[in-house]
Amino acid sequence: MFTGVIQGLGILGGRRGGVLRVEVPPSVRERLKEGASIAVSGVCLTARELEGEAFLADLSPETSSRTTLGELRTGARLNLELPVSPDGLLDGHLVLGHVDTVGRVKAIRPDSDGWRFTFSYPPEWRRHLVEKGSIAVDGISLTPFSITGTTFQCAIVPHTFEKTTLNERSVGDAVNLEFDILAKYVAEVTGRAHTD
Repeated sequence: MFTGVIQGLGILGGRRGGVLRVEVPPSVRERLKEGASIAVSGVCLTARELEGEAFLADLSPETSSRTTLGELRTGARLNLELPVSPDGLLDGHLVLGHVDTVGRVKAIRPDSDGWRFTFSYPPEWRRHLVEKGSIAVDGISLTPFSITGTTFQCAIVPHTFEKTTLNERSVGDAVNLEFDILAKYVAEVTGRAHTD
């Protein structure tokens, strides 16, 4: 389990078939263990093998087709987060690393001393978005607002902009979206109640 608070930026060092090589900063590498989970731009992967300042992870066809990881090129920067420990602080929100769908950056504009991003998402996910709730975008815990049937906005503070891959995003870029697990459970239970 993760919190959506990014701990460092990695680089896609290459791929061999369905195996990714991800280069990580020392602050992440020193805590990463073989067989452990790590969120890579919001996708929970298993570090199956450590190689110096990098790790190898398998990318299943399902993960490749449902996330942006299958399309990324060597050299792409990646948001990294190690799992939260039971005694750790929950700084963001509960993030599983199970990406629901891919959205796109629709607009970016300055907003006070930060930025305002507009993201698109497939309309079938609308009931999982809550005004001022939580969403993970490329693994980053954000607060959606101004929600429509196909878009939502997020205010990005300078620290988040500088310390994540959001500062590299352009209009049209694809992003991984994981809707809040609590919203998904509520939507599932209430949906069942209406069909039973």
